[in-house]
Amino acid sequence: MTPNAGERDDRLDDFTGRVLDVVESIPAGQVMSYGDVAEFLGEGGPRQVGRVLALWGGGVPWWRVVHADGSLLAGHERAALARYDAEGTPLRHPGAGGSPRIDMRRARRTGSSEGAQSG
Repeated sequence: MTPNAGERDDRLDDFTGRVLDVVESIPAGQVMSYGDVAEFLGEGGPRQVGRVLALWGGGVPWWRVVHADGSLLAGHERAALARYDAEGTPLRHPGAGGSPRIDMRRARRTGSSEGAQSG
């Protein structure tokens, strides 16, 4: 069973709960990479954050956690793109029919309350 936003399952360990809390705190229109989340927590790494989201991320804005290069999560591109469009998340659209990516320079959020990084 996946918990809904704002609810926590008793089976969640501390790291899992903290990952989900960070993901819930990312404002609409901004993203963090898997590594950004781990670095903010000072624990784990991108793979551990990805594993938490794979198992428990359905109740949080999972689309706001992306690969460090801005590429979209394979198999979830359509759903994520609809969310990015609705939230105004900055995207880069490559020529020649390539897949869009998150514009990480503009959309990346630091773990602080300052919002997006300044470059």
